[in-house]
Amino acid sequence: MRKLIVQQWVTVDNIAAEEDGGLSFVAGEPFDDTVTDNPFQNEMMRFVGSVDTMVLGANTYAQSKDYWPHAADQGEYGRRLNELTKLVASSKLEDAPWGDFPAATITGDPAAAIRELKRQDGKDIWLWGSLTLMRSLLEAGVVDEVRMLVCPASRGKGRRVFEDRRALKAVEATAFDNGVVLLRYAVEK
Repeated sequence: MRKLIVQQWVTVDNIAAEEDGGLSFVAGEPFDDTVTDNPFQNEMMRFVGSVDTMVLGANTYAQSKDYWPHAADQGEYGRRLNELTKLVASSKLEDAPWGDFPAATITGDPAAAIRELKRQDGKDIWLWGSLTLMRSLLEAGVVDEVRMLVCPASRGKGRRVFEDRRALKAVEATAFDNGVVLLRYAVEK
């Protein structure tokens, strides 16, 4: 069965969004088609190749829709991301265009939509950012894995990934030369 995998960029003090909603701490570098020996970029390419559907909350969609469909500096990674089927959780949007790529499907009941996607054949499903949505999907019991890309920075204040108690099981911890550490956890149910 397909898994729902949450991916969050975070600081070492567990901040996933700064007080203004920003992500200035993100320690990635643009992708291009000439890099082949960068372990961090290779992992990101492996991950984006392991999913076929991206789920976004309405705010993350609004922050992403004007950049990613036109992100030529992101090379093959950007192309793969843009080609994913997209699902936007919103009770207010009527449409969700994604540049020249197919528009996202909108759902007012993301947990039900994800349960249905999990029953279908396909690759895993990626929840990108969207803290409020992530928390509601954790409560609904549909999240299978949390991937945290921990950046070598702290912020002290902002929105934390977890605000409650959560049972997680360590799956992987990998440090990269750019200072990012990938932490993968299975969500215990």
